Amino acid sequence: MACQPTRLDGSYDYVIVGAGSAGCVLANRLSANGRYRVLLLEAGGLDNWIWFHVPVGYLFAIGNPRSDWMYRTVAEQGLNGRSLAYPRGKVVGGSSAINAMISMRGQMADYDGWRALGLNGWGWNDVLPVFKRFEDHFLGDTAIHGAGGEWRVEAPRVRWDVLDAVHDAAVEMGVPATPDFNAGDNFGAGYFHVNQKSGRRWSTARGFLKPARSRQNFRLMTGCLTDRIEFENNVARSVLFYQNGKTYKVRAEKEIILSAGAIGSVQIMQRSGVGPADWLQAADIPVVKDCQGLGRNLQDHLQQRAIYKVSAVKTLNETYHSVTGKIKMGLEYLLFRRGPLTMAPSQLGLFMRSNAKQARANLQFHVQPLSLDKFGDPLHRFPAITVSVCNLQPTSRGTVRIESSDALVSPRIAPNYLSTTQDQQVAVEAIRVTRSLMSQPALAGYMPRELLPGPDVSDDSEALISAAGDIGTTIFHPVGTAKMGTADDPAAVLDERLRVRGLEALRIIDASAMPKITSGNTNTPTIMIADKGAEMILADR
Repeated sequence: MACQPTRLDGSYDYVIVGAGSAGCVLANRLSANGRYRVLLLEAGGLDNWIWFHVPVGYLFAIGNPRSDWMYRTVAEQGLNGRSLAYPRGKVVGGSSAINAMISMRGQMADYDGWRALGLNGWGWNDVLPVFKRFEDHFLGDTAIHGAGGEWRVEAPRVRWDVLDAVHDAAVEMGVPATPDFNAGDNFGAGYFHVNQKSGRRWSTARGFLKPARSRQNFRLMTGCLTDRIEFENNVARSVLFYQNGKTYKVRAEKEIILSAGAIGSVQIMQRSGVGPADWLQAADIPVVKDCQGLGRNLQDHLQQRAIYKVSAVKTLNETYHSVTGKIKMGLEYLLFRRGPLTMAPSQLGLFMRSNAKQARANLQFHVQPLSLDKFGDPLHRFPAITVSVCNLQPTSRGTVRIESSDALVSPRIAPNYLSTTQDQQVAVEAIRVTRSLMSQPALAGYMPRELLPGPDVSDDSEALISAAGDIGTTIFHPVGTAKMGTADDPAAVLDERLRVRGLEALRIIDASAMPKITSGNTNTPTIMIADKGAEMILADR
């Protein structure tokens, strides 16, 4: 795209790029006092489609170019040469508009681990008050949860007998039943709390952006594809973006904040000349700053999707293929805002240890009363459940790298799954734990029969590593590609106040800032980073 930029009308103190999970929070917080002029740029459109609000709409939003960036990974050696779809939200609300709606903070040890890396202010006792202040939790205002905030959390509005049985099977294995995974130690079995309100998805666009849109000092622009940032003597000054075939430039008087996510923020930075110098030179991009860590340290939770056929119990598979069942589901939702249309992709959660030597839970199970060959395919016609398990603390690290200066060209995403001996061992143990879970007495009446990985896959470690590569897929939690770190960490992109090291007036505030992935779903931690980041920006003024 040739660039003869037009100066955008208006003057702004803060320009935020990306109206996703983090960007909506930042826009709300930075515009709240009325003192600062805030511009929020979003490449996608408004969330004015029914499937952004009906919870099961993720089935239609993921894999749809209207709402998804439609990324793919490279062929992954650890996945036996397979390439995966890599969904990221492309709409106001970002991935919070298309994700699993599971409200999960992670573990106390995750944040204390960040603090132990030298990141002062990021320990559990530091971040817990932040989590509480933006929550509106159905359990009310307690020592652990908050009420009255922008981020609504509710109990699920549907249940299944077969999931209750899997819960009881975990308890039989010594996993404690828990009503709440968000108290600091999520070891246990229970139902996920969800980001919904009265049976409708609650995205950051609804919770944080909507209250800000009427403010005179705030402006939202959609359909704006950000190309790059322009610097003056290492100070970030302007953002160049495309809208409706025209190129625009907007200046930030105070700071530019990238909140385009662990994939998007990296692309913008690299197109701006910030990143590993050899990568930039290969893409014919002049180097502004050689930042070796930018685009490295990609972390994700790889899930292994085991499927079990069951008997003598109802699953969603049968209802999905029944005309009467579909009508009943629709009426139940229209009349009562309950039933399967309110379902998150996963309902039952189990946090377990892969072996007795683990100091804390390192496995997360997502259990679903349905099965399918792959995401986007129709459900199977036989009764079955999916028992997905992921390694919560992976040691494999991947990369995100642009291969062109053209903003329309997707980056090279290489998660590098199962590339370490530790991750391979956890994958082997996870399949064994899954098999043990499904053999417990609580499930005997439903006669579970393994379909994937399959009864022909032996318990031998080599066979299970291969099976993990066959059934492994992303659970959509990319983080860490512009990690926070101390001044003596050569891979650190950001300092503990989310400022880009070696440059001025520029911060990255989104999931890419995580030095290590949290032990659970990553959306709520990303919102916490944004809320805390906004607090830092205002304090620094």
